[in-house]
Formats: sequence, structure tokens, C-alpha cells
Amino acid sequence: MNRMSLTDWKATGQFFLHRNQQIFSRSEGQADAPVLLLIHGFPTASWDWEAVWPKLARRYRLLTLDMIGFGFSDKPVTYDYSILDQANIFESLLQQHQVQEYHILAHDYGDTVAQELLARQNESGQRPQLRSVCFLNGGLFPETHRPVLVQKLLLSPFGPLLARLTGQAQFNRNMQRIFGRHTQPDAPLLDSFWQLLLENDGRRVLPKLIGYMPERRRFRERWVGALQNTLIPLKVIDGAADPISGAHMVARYKELISKPNVTLLNDIGHYPQVEAPQTVLEAYLQFRADLARAPKKRADRAKSA
Repeated sequence: MNRMSLTDWKATGQFFLHRNQQIFSRSEGQADAPVLLLIHGFPTASWDWEAVWPKLARRYRLLTLDMIGFGFSDKPVTYDYSILDQANIFESLLQQHQVQEYHILAHDYGDTVAQELLARQNESGQRPQLRSVCFLNGGLFPETHRPVLVQKLLLSPFGPLLARLTGQAQFNRNMQRIFGRHTQPDAPLLDSFWQLLLENDGRRVLPKLIGYMPERRRFRERWVGALQNTLIPLKVIDGAADPISGAHMVARYKELISKPNVTLLNDIGHYPQVEAPQTVLEAYLQFRADLARAPKKRADRAKSA
């Protein structure tokens, strides 16, 4: 499998400052194309989008970054990590690129950041207009999120010790458990994920980053409410075999969200954009094509009325 190396990914990106911390970002695509913001998950980084990036870049102006504490960005130990702060970083990126309107494709931890950005659309203030959101596997509802054992331990008083003692063999096993049975990560992929974690001594901040789990419970009304009350089109593409946020999360989504637009990928695990990139691309591009047709349908109905 041909993948862009971490070295090449980093070499074609750039850094900007947020609260005196260096944030890695990357962009590609025609300047006049619709903007698509890609938001990665825990515990990896924007390189997660590598397999779908080239084909998306042919259609959209892509923007992404490594959130603080992840990938090539700074990972300060004395820092108040939060979903709200991560959303601020993405808003800063949009401002730097003078974005007026945009769409989101998010995964895992990034889903929660997307929910916060969605919630902000109804608040006062000048900000770019969010036109659609597509969620890959993530904890949209805290009551359906099933953290694996290592996530629970990182949140416990033993978290700092566990983070220091975790080696690549244990990390690999944890990742393999959340991939689909027939789409297991190969050794080079696992090596890249591990390297992203090790950048800037990232293991030290894992116990701080895992604070997103109680944060999801604390802000449930705001973030679930954003899904239920928005008029912005939403889409879910979900790996059904994911033990963390698979078919059981989709079942809850269908209970709580009216007219749910869902593509369920059987036998795919927690990283659908890595495990089944072509299928994810097809589902996402169909979603965008349907959105593009919707205004024409409304115009046609108005003419015939």
C-alpha cells in the first residue's frame, strides 16, 4: 500500500502559534474550491486522513491540523487541554485562511470538536458559516461511548504511570483491538501511529488529553443539542464492528436524530478512513452530491408551485 510518509506529510505542512504553542497544519486544493475541514481523532493526528486526502483535494480546498497535544504539534505538560480550546484552534486556522464558509469531515475525538463548532453556529459573533458535517466513528453520545481499558486507566490516578510505561507492543495490541477483523493495521501503519504519539514526548500528556471523556458528559446537553437542533445537513459514516462507537452508537443516533443520514460499514472498525478509504470516499462524495442537488430541487418545486 502506497502511503505518504510522515516525513513528507510534515514537510508539506506549516506551523502557526496558538497560546504560544506551535500547531502543525496542512492545506491543499484550489483556492476557489469549497473548503473542507478535516478533524482527526485520539490518539493519532491529521495524518489519519492520508489515504483519502489526494482524491478529496481534487474536489475541495482541504484544511487540517494536528490538535495541541497530538502529532507534530506541541504537547505541553502544563496546559489546560479541552475540546473548547481545540475548537478555538480550528477557528483560528479558518481565520488565517480567510474562510467564509466550510464543511467538516471529522473522526473520533474530532467528532466532539465538530459538535462544538456546530453549537457555535447559533451564537453571536463573526465566524465562517458551517455548511455540513460528516462524522466518522466517534462518541457523539457519552452514554453510548464504550472506552477500552487503556482509556479508563489513563483517566484514573494510575494514568501518568501507565502513560510512561506504555510501549509499542501494548500500543499495537490496543490499536488492533479496535480495527475490523479483516482490515487489521499492518506493521508500517502501526509504526507511523506510534511515531506520531512519541513526537514531542507525547505519552506524557495522554492522561490530560483523555479528559475529553468527562468533558463529553459535562457538555452533553450542548453537544447533543447541537445535533438535534441544527438545520445544517449531517451525515454519519460508521464502522459497525468498532467496539468503541460502532453499530450501537448508530442505533442511538437513529433514536435521537430526526431523518438520520447514515452509512453503516459492516466489518469495519474504528478507523474507517484508514480501513476502507474508498468506501468512505464514495459515501462522503454522495452526501455532498446530494447536498448540491437539494437547492435545485427546491428551485424546481418553487417554479412548479
